[in-house]
Amino acid sequence: MSEGYVHSIEIGSFIDGPGLRFVVFLAGCPLRCQYCHNPDTWQLPAERTDSAALLKRISGSAIFLGTGRGGVTVSGGEPLMQPRFAQDLLEGSRKLGLHTALDTSGFLGDRASDELLDATDLVLLDIKSFDEATYRVLTGVNIAPTLRFAERLSARGNLMWIRFVLVPGLTDDVENVEGVAHFVSTLSCVERVEVLPFHQMGQHKWEELGIPYQLADTESPTPEMVERVKSVFRKHGLEVDVTRVDPCERTKEAG
Repeated sequence: MSEGYVHSIEIGSFIDGPGLRFVVFLAGCPLRCQYCHNPDTWQLPAERTDSAALLKRISGSAIFLGTGRGGVTVSGGEPLMQPRFAQDLLEGSRKLGLHTALDTSGFLGDRASDELLDATDLVLLDIKSFDEATYRVLTGVNIAPTLRFAERLSARGNLMWIRFVLVPGLTDDVENVEGVAHFVSTLSCVERVEVLPFHQMGQHKWEELGIPYQLADTESPTPEMVERVKSVFRKHGLEVDVTRVDPCERTKEAG
């Protein structure tokens, strides 16, 4: 067991993996995404949490989560800022018979050991842009580590949901969307793509922290724009916002 920094916990989510989820948001993140909902997760707090104590709390919800066909999602911030702690939570949840998910930008994917990924049933991978310049403007970091991590997951056979946030005037460029869609289509074991419309729900947190919010004048994408982007992913043979048969199982059956 290990110690780590937890920002918050949410019980009852249906958007952070299949079924009913117990979501542990770990603190710390190297990215500075312009649309981040929780900039208060960027820094590590002073108080540390014991993974054994947290797993005991998860075990108390195990029946509830199982009834809802769900499990545990380790999110952030960026959970791979604390890979040992994340691994202990995922392995411990697996021992409780719960489905496990890792929600990550992939930027620190090199920190994820094979043992951590072996304990992960599903990776929720954010590919925020394919264009390098746009990705750097949006996040402050390089896209290459995320793409490398995606290819590693593909080679390992880790099941993935790809998440793409659609921001008008920033990530909606036709060539950018095509780039993301083409890249994702080359990966194995991608069960679905989630196109997430930008919104300003986290703006008040930026203001409370005294950080300039650069997307204050950016509106949410129209339904027509969202559908246009979804159609690009579908054109590349990808399922969008719909869970189908495990693509890895189809590969195994074909082999």
